[in-house]
Amino acid sequence: MDISLYNTLSRKKEHFEPVQTGKIGMYNCGPTVYDRAHIGNLRAYIFADTLRRMFEYNDYSVNQIMNITDVGHLSGENAGAADEGEDKMSKALRREGMPLTLDAMYKVATIYFEKFVEDLKCLNIELPTKFPRAADHIKEDIDLIEILLQKGFTYKTSDGIYFDTSKFVGYGKLGNIDIASLKAGARVAENTEKRNPTDFALWKFSAVSAPSKPANSLSQILGWESPWGTGFPGWHIECSAMSTKYLGQPFDIHTGAIDLIPTHHNNEIAQSEAANGKPLANYWMHNGFINVDGKKMSKSAGGFITLETLKKEAVSPIAYRYWLLTSHYRSPANFTYEAVRGAEKALTKLVTILRNYPSNGKIVAEYKDKFTTFINDDLDTPRAVALIWDLSKDSAPDILPADKLATILDFDNVLGLGLNLTLSSKKSAADLSEAIPHEVTAIAEAREKSRQDKDWNKADSLRGQIEVAGFDVLDNKAGGYELRKK
Repeated sequence: MDISLYNTLSRKKEHFEPVQTGKIGMYNCGPTVYDRAHIGNLRAYIFADTLRRMFEYNDYSVNQIMNITDVGHLSGENAGAADEGEDKMSKALRREGMPLTLDAMYKVATIYFEKFVEDLKCLNIELPTKFPRAADHIKEDIDLIEILLQKGFTYKTSDGIYFDTSKFVGYGKLGNIDIASLKAGARVAENTEKRNPTDFALWKFSAVSAPSKPANSLSQILGWESPWGTGFPGWHIECSAMSTKYLGQPFDIHTGAIDLIPTHHNNEIAQSEAANGKPLANYWMHNGFINVDGKKMSKSAGGFITLETLKKEAVSPIAYRYWLLTSHYRSPANFTYEAVRGAEKALTKLVTILRNYPSNGKIVAEYKDKFTTFINDDLDTPRAVALIWDLSKDSAPDILPADKLATILDFDNVLGLGLNLTLSSKKSAADLSEAIPHEVTAIAEAREKSRQDKDWNKADSLRGQIEVAGFDVLDNKAGGYELRKK
């Protein structure tokens, strides 16, 4: 079937045509690993995972690259901000009480990268083909900057090498950004040497090369050697260098959250197209924000919600994924615990229904065609989720319960709710992502067998052991059980 995707570059839905037949090259802007990701950050990766699964459902082979930013991301690098401020990895080192060294930077980044991977697994997100780290690709950054220098797109200031946006025709074309508003919002006073407020750093000098700068961060104390002096790469150049190294140029799809459009993604486009004379990516796709009390969730504002927060509130990460799938990826979503707990109840109900269906059914072609139409239409997951419930209620005599199960499990190849694993483990959907100790699971399985044997005294004794271990066991009316931390 045809696939249509909303392209931020053209601001419309387009018929999808891959660069190579049957293959997809996809780049997802990954995290800056200076802290835990919050659930707003994680929406971008659930979206990217669903997109990848949709392509695989349509028999494409997907080469998915997700970068890890572990150097170069300055705290002031947001839309309308100058390339100033302490880098985020320095903040992490100060918070963790670690020395301002490159080795310590790599170590703290590794800690939070591993926590990020744990979060992806909790959300049943397929890991990408590769996680390139910025600190491992300094040579590629320097090579790309040298091309831009040779082509006349750069200039030097006392604190770095900058890209001259006035020399790139069409700067700001992604999202049809109003350059005048960016200029008006830029804090020009912080760097009077910039030719244009929208110019951005390709390479920032350390205090060794720019001694007039205060040495209050890792990037200003240390750095890497380059033809222009000791320093570190700009945040934007890293993504251009890594994406083209692993995917070529142009590649098919570049994704990220909508806040990356005005500055980061437009800067990627400018430097990559200026260097190589062709598009960076053919399709640019962006997910909406997660709002709390009507405001975008952010780490700088404090009090952000992580997956660990959800677990402590007895909310399953998979329920969060299900909740997001009931909204279109481009729409903003307002987070409330009530809404996500409602999604968890719906998911638990679905699992209970599926447990009553026998196996060995066949996929219902009529429903599969509808599902494919929905997901191929710019990932219309709300309609795809609704279709599951329509199928579960369908009383047509030629659609057997076993066929319903087979069809819904087929749909889950895209939705990624892990239904097959949940059903085979006899646990509820809420348990799919929770870290239940093996010994507790073993006791619960023994208790389940005792219940089936009607050995109630033994079952009660085993329940007591589970509770002593800090868990509650909840029995489902249709059979099976659910373990939850107290």
